[in-house]
Amino acid sequence: MRLSDKKYALLLMVPAALFILVFMAWPLFRLIYDSFFEISKFAGGPRDFIGLANYQEALGKASFRSAAGRTVIYTVFVVTLEFTLGFLAALLFSVLGKKSSVFRTFFLYPLMIAPVVAGLLWRFLLIDNSGIVNHLLAKVGIISSPDSINWLSNPRIVLFSVAIPDIWLTTSFMTLVLFAGLQNVPAELVEAARLDGAGFPRILRSIVIPDLRPVIAVALLIRGIDAAKAFDIIQIQTGGGPQNASETMSLLVYQTMIRHGEPGLASAMGTLYLIAMMVVAALAVVFLWKPGANS
Repeated sequence: MRLSDKKYALLLMVPAALFILVFMAWPLFRLIYDSFFEISKFAGGPRDFIGLANYQEALGKASFRSAAGRTVIYTVFVVTLEFTLGFLAALLFSVLGKKSSVFRTFFLYPLMIAPVVAGLLWRFLLIDNSGIVNHLLAKVGIISSPDSINWLSNPRIVLFSVAIPDIWLTTSFMTLVLFAGLQNVPAELVEAARLDGAGFPRILRSIVIPDLRPVIAVALLIRGIDAAKAFDIIQIQTGGGPQNASETMSLLVYQTMIRHGEPGLASAMGTLYLIAMMVVAALAVVFLWKPGANS
């Protein structure tokens, strides 16, 4: 029996469609469905339909609002530093050309390290008076003693301290994406602008950045979503402490589900978290990427 091209294409899509249904659509449906129930913390216990009560409770909790604020601060801090460092590194590699191949190889090594390992490594580096970072800073005279900065136990700075491994780990990704985008900037256009007397800042502002806009949008979108759902790298360093000062939304949903045994409330928090992420992603696509704007 001969299949038409259309039927053959549909047949090839079946495995991917089944995978999406089983591993993405079904868990997502259960997350939203469970958010409307009060579920017993014991297996096989009662499930009572309570409508939007879980959502009302989540939005009324100070811990939920605080975790949402910390997630925004953490994401903006991480992505801003990663983009700045990554863009500067990409420009440097682009200027160096083939001479940068060795540096690019070393620069990409952090991408191969698991977040849990990176979090554990930086925990040992930053841990209060026994961390290597504080000992080095004290040795060169930047701080008076190794216990001058409590990176992971000071509630005022811990959110930024736990972000350091994330920045160290994934700045390479930002560099890689932006460097690839820079290769597509028309060299003749840059050369013509240079011959007309345009300086580097003007070329960057008027040619490079506008040409890179779709690449920048994709890089910021991917890293923004990834940073906003950071979990393992924070959990391994502080577990959300001290005093919940490093508890972001991912950790709050986890604590609500596992430690406090409230699956319905955790599902409502997760659903609100998902909606917020989808809204942010849609706004980024519309206002930053602007698909079709060039045409």
